[in-house]
Amino acid sequence: MNLRQTALRTTLLASLFGAAISTVAFQANAATLRIAYDADPETLDIQQQLSGGVLRLSHLVFDPLVRWNKQLEIEPRLATGWDQVDDTTLRMTLRSGVKFHSGNDFTAEDVVWTVERLKRSPDFRAIFEPIVSATAIDEHTVEFKTASPYPLLLNIATYIFPMDSAYYSGEDDQGNDKSAIVPFGQSNFATQNASGTGPFRITARQQGVRVDFERFPDYWDTDSPGNVDEIVLTPISENATRVAALLSGSVDFIDAVPPNDIERVRNASGVNLVEIPGTRIIGFQLNEETQEAFKDARVRQAVDYAINQVGIDQRLMRGFATPAAQLSPEGYAGHNPALEPRYDVERARALMQEAGYGDGFSISMISPNNRYTFDAQIAQAVATMLSQIGIRVDLRTMPITQYWPEYDTRQADMALIGWHADTEDTANFFQYLTMCRDDATGAGQYNFGSYCNEEIDAMIRAADVELDTDRRSSMLQEAEAKLRDDAGFIPIHWQNLAYGARENVELEPVVNVLDFPYLGDLVVRE
Repeated sequence: MNLRQTALRTTLLASLFGAAISTVAFQANAATLRIAYDADPETLDIQQQLSGGVLRLSHLVFDPLVRWNKQLEIEPRLATGWDQVDDTTLRMTLRSGVKFHSGNDFTAEDVVWTVERLKRSPDFRAIFEPIVSATAIDEHTVEFKTASPYPLLLNIATYIFPMDSAYYSGEDDQGNDKSAIVPFGQSNFATQNASGTGPFRITARQQGVRVDFERFPDYWDTDSPGNVDEIVLTPISENATRVAALLSGSVDFIDAVPPNDIERVRNASGVNLVEIPGTRIIGFQLNEETQEAFKDARVRQAVDYAINQVGIDQRLMRGFATPAAQLSPEGYAGHNPALEPRYDVERARALMQEAGYGDGFSISMISPNNRYTFDAQIAQAVATMLSQIGIRVDLRTMPITQYWPEYDTRQADMALIGWHADTEDTANFFQYLTMCRDDATGAGQYNFGSYCNEEIDAMIRAADVELDTDRRSSMLQEAEAKLRDDAGFIPIHWQNLAYGARENVELEPVVNVLDFPYLGDLVVRE
């Protein structure tokens, strides 16, 4: 497709999209928010898939026990207070008078049911493995116990979005268990229905096309300034079309403004741009099960040396990222300031020769093409860089809904992944991305390449029970250094965040480094 055809297609898509949205805008009142995200939620079961889309949905339709504010401090939500009874016991007081969308009352039993289900979820159980038990003391008091002192219990409570246990219990019309967690890509009651305590309930959904929300009239947070009555979420994966929809007035709010459109959106009339330094690591994993060469640390190191992270930031991302040499961004407990990108093609070639792969070899690589900023382009740039050291790459890119099943089966030799630490802590990166895979505990759930370094894993486990914050930080920094030496993960950069909104949408107060806008508190001026 030539440039003229590309421009014509983009204009046509924007026009068609604008025509469709204009009907919605005509029918809606001033408190309707029209959103264009780069992707919609993959599922309505908030414990089936640990992804950004599902976590955004969780903050719309459900409420967490506690959540992070803009300063990354914990603030109460469904839990109004908490007390560390002893080193292994945390007691929480729950908000009374809260209703689920079904009309059921929210109680401590719902929290217990939710935590027990989280511990069964393949995607979440590694996070919740430290919790030995959750017990309802009374209707509005719940007690969590851990096997040993655990410094991040409040952190992981930000991922406890109580589910309506009565609504999700029993059997559906086909006699299937409503509470079952099915593999991603499969469907059941929980993937198609939702009852939370959140500010919005879902009124209609067509996967990949549109999701409609309306304000829950019995929402407990009457102090919230939010005045949005309806939300229309339309996924638009193409960056140019999504930006065009905002600039034409067809939508009110878009996410993932691409780097090449930052200045255009910033200077547009009637539109505001909100930029936030990001904490999501973008990087690659090397599959040691499908590619024998990747079992050799020297080959993994060669891959890292061959990639120019600074060049990707400057030429592709246009400065809209921070080049990375580790998992932890600045500000995290384990961020090691001594680690810097180490681009050196000659050193990479020497390592390949030393490992016995001087003539190179061929690999397959997969990447999403609509999940992270310039994800497919990053993968193509890396493939080109690897060709300089004799690694020939067969690259396939695909939409995120197709990518996750491919990623989960781990048939490719190399894969691009983006990860935001669920606990806003260094250990989470290791627990999911690099720990030796353990299906029983969920450790290494997203360790695509089956990389395994038991020494590093032991350091992370020790840090997880260390209550002295300075000592814990040193332990995590050492783990980052050892992972870098072993090239167990190939970091590229931490992706910045950029949102665009009509000037009457007060977006800045509700966005955060987590990339989960708290739209229940959003104010839209007339």
